Amino acid sequence: MGSRIRVFVQYILILAATAFLVWFSLRAIHVEEGENKWDYLLKTWYRADKFWLLVMLVFVMISHVLRAERWRMLLKSAGHSTSLYNGFLSLMVGYLVNLVIPRGGEVSRCFNLYKLNRIPVEVSFGTVVVERIADLFFLVIVLALAFVVEADKLFGFMETLPIQPVLGRGKLGLIVTVIVVLIVIGLIGFYILKRNQKLRDRVRNVWRGFKTGLTSVLTLENKGLFILHSVVIWALYFLMSYAVIRAFDETAHLGFGAVLSLFAIGTIAMAAPLPGGAGSYHVLLPAGLSLLYQVPQADAVAFTFVFHGWQTLIMIVGGVVSLILTSILLRKQKTAPPVSDEQPSA
Repeated sequence: MGSRIRVFVQYILILAATAFLVWFSLRAIHVEEGENKWDYLLKTWYRADKFWLLVMLVFVMISHVLRAERWRMLLKSAGHSTSLYNGFLSLMVGYLVNLVIPRGGEVSRCFNLYKLNRIPVEVSFGTVVVERIADLFFLVIVLALAFVVEADKLFGFMETLPIQPVLGRGKLGLIVTVIVVLIVIGLIGFYILKRNQKLRDRVRNVWRGFKTGLTSVLTLENKGLFILHSVVIWALYFLMSYAVIRAFDETAHLGFGAVLSLFAIGTIAMAAPLPGGAGSYHVLLPAGLSLLYQVPQADAVAFTFVFHGWQTLIMIVGGVVSLILTSILLRKQKTAPPVSDEQPSA
């Protein structure tokens, strides 16, 4: 009972943080008398070039198909097979759940796949951990490229943050400060783990999941194809950002370096433990557009709301359709004998 209350309180706090950040972002939009902020956002949507938004939709769906195929490769390496279709449906259901429960999609897609193929949840979840490791690796590459291409602008952006370096200003001070902060966080984490047996056990379980995931990568039949899928997926993510930026007059002039920087900022914002990145995305991306590329703040906020809203709509429609198709498949399977007697485990 106590754990349920704790989860409920955490969920309420997450929703409250999301609502506050969205409200904080909307404050930047100043409208004329007789007009409200939602009308301003609707006008931005109407002015958007729908061709580029449809191009983004194509890139989104291709990237999801490739993610499902990459996941299928890892599952096969772990000794279980599924169809691309079932993997895609489960992936889209996971994205839908992520919009409600932060990071809940990773578990829900494993349960969805269990219902369709009876693949044990602990096995499929181990492969999801591998995917996240691969994505983290490519995120680091994106951040490194962004700093190489737009170093001056990004360092300038960091220097505008309210927390100033304590060991000196400039690039060197920023780097040293980040290193010191990481060391302090590491020491605090070590102290907490040393005094909390239950948390230490959880960390061990997570570590075992990482090891299981890494093992599945090492036994892949075609490691080069897995890497190629990952590269193309992240290239498509970049192209999604490029397509949306081209869809608006206020941002269409931005070049490769700008798109790369904004893509990196947006990716970090989406990684925040908030439903679908809502809130963090609406604060960080407008800040990047305004401070780095002098896009008027109101236009930057409206652009972000439309961008995130369009992306969210795609996930909602795709997730709902996938849930319906999953239920249809399960009804068809009722008359067939079960594949195995394995039960899911968390």
